Amino acid sequence: MGSSFGHLFRITTFGESHGGGVGVVIDGCPPRLSLDLEAVQADLDRRRPGQSRLTTPRQEADRAEVLSGLFEGRTLGTPIAMLVRNKDPRPSAYEHMRDLYRPSHADYTYDAKYGIRNWQGGGRASARETIGRVAGGAVARQVLAEAGAGEIVAWVSQVHHVDADVDASTVTREQVDAHITRCPDANASEEMIRRIDAARRDGDSLGGVVTCVARGVPAGLGEPVFHKLEADFAAALLSLPACKGFEIGSGFAGTRLSGIEHNDAFYSESGRIRTRTNRSGGVQGGISNGEDIVLRAAFKPTATIHKRQETVTTAGDSVPLEAEGRHDPCVLPRAVPMVEAMVALVLCDHFLRQRALVGGG
Repeated sequence: MGSSFGHLFRITTFGESHGGGVGVVIDGCPPRLSLDLEAVQADLDRRRPGQSRLTTPRQEADRAEVLSGLFEGRTLGTPIAMLVRNKDPRPSAYEHMRDLYRPSHADYTYDAKYGIRNWQGGGRASARETIGRVAGGAVARQVLAEAGAGEIVAWVSQVHHVDADVDASTVTREQVDAHITRCPDANASEEMIRRIDAARRDGDSLGGVVTCVARGVPAGLGEPVFHKLEADFAAALLSLPACKGFEIGSGFAGTRLSGIEHNDAFYSESGRIRTRTNRSGGVQGGISNGEDIVLRAAFKPTATIHKRQETVTTAGDSVPLEAEGRHDPCVLPRAVPMVEAMVALVLCDHFLRQRALVGGG
């Protein structure tokens, strides 16, 4: 079931970019949760297109309709279905590309797998599919908040060659959302804007990195050996459109350290076991240790660009391509709520699994 994610807290997304709509079915949400639909909508608003000049100009309000699973504002414990209708689709913009494969898109691979594909904006391969993930993640975040089991904040930490200087231990969503880049480092944000604008004018695109911190996560979450917490984070984030890399804690930089340099020494603080450093990124042996979980997701440059490229038709004939349509010159600003959503889904699922294992709350 490639469209489903999670075990006890499970989402299934549906819909295509230029079809009637997209959405999610959430299974396993605990009953009697007072669900704040305005908070769900707020997360969808952070993801929606047309937010600024750095994003696609497609105009979609992305208003969520709840079809099931709620009664008098509280969850029933039954499946929660949410639908967002597509209001501004333009499938005709893709007519000239129906019989050719766009470079670095899923056109050829979907044809290879299914023998059929939706050529209108990529269908299921479109980032519009992530609406369901963000809605599901917003519900997961509320489950965690009610249990006091974590606060999740993500931000753009790199665009192209521009790196931000951000303190993961203190950064807030308000600081992130103060900039259209969703980079809370004001100086880096201005340079990111300059480079994204230049890439858009040139018909090109840029990639970068989203960093995410989850604070207040209890120790003990994770299911060794095949569902280690970081393994599920990796699966969640690498399933996002355009995501090509994942790191947690020291990541690849940790390979440049020796063991004594890398190890996180333990100490006791008011009866709580802590680590003096956090190169593990809050996860040791696949299980959360109570420190901040810090991870990073790398996103490639947007595949649809307006520069002339070489490709082939479905019959194998070589042709030039100058793509049309409405696309982000850089996916990073809108990827922030997507990363937060996937982290929330993993944490909620593992929180419920741990609660089922040891009991309580």
